Amino acid sequence: MPMMFSKKADILLRRFTFIAVLGIVGTACGISYYFTPKYTRVGYAPEQPVPFSHELHSGKLGMSCLYCHTNVERSPHSNVPSTQACMSCHTQIKATSPLLSPVRESWASGDPVPWKRIHKVPDYAYFNHSLHINRGVGCISCHGRVNEMKVVHHDQPLSMGWCLECHRNPENHLRPLEEIVNFDWKPPVGETQADVGRKLIEQFHINPGQNCQGCHR
Repeated sequence: MPMMFSKKADILLRRFTFIAVLGIVGTACGISYYFTPKYTRVGYAPEQPVPFSHELHSGKLGMSCLYCHTNVERSPHSNVPSTQACMSCHTQIKATSPLLSPVRESWASGDPVPWKRIHKVPDYAYFNHSLHINRGVGCISCHGRVNEMKVVHHDQPLSMGWCLECHRNPENHLRPLEEIVNFDWKPPVGETQADVGRKLIEQFHINPGQNCQGCHR
């Protein structure tokens, strides 16, 4: 039976087929990893060891974000609430609830509750919480309406393009410092968000960097 391809063409066809299959598999793996909510993190809402409801605590009870996340005004990083913060209420309120067993065990042992981290920028990017908080960037800007979330999820992409949009037009994202944790804040009557933002830019001499070194150190 005569050969349809030369030996050289047959080898090239085999190599091309192998590379094509490898490319398809690699693309499929890349899409399944890099474009899932757990990687892009938008919508990421892992199950926590304790079913803590922000809708109840921050929304209905009106607790300030700063009561649990105590260091955001002073630290580059936001802290995970300590067990002591939980037990300051729950030694009296729902003190025997089965849902709070991990908290009571943590209180007794001294080991932290193994909360799962939700909001995270890439390791190669630097973000300073206190710097943004003390210039008028409210919690809602990055975390969404947490006060309405029974289960907290990752609300914004926190991508480079998303950050740069804010850095290029900061007046659209700033509010008075005393309103940082107020999810229902609106500009005063007769003013727009941009009006308020421009006043804060002038007051604090805000000039957000857009160079690579600012975030990639």
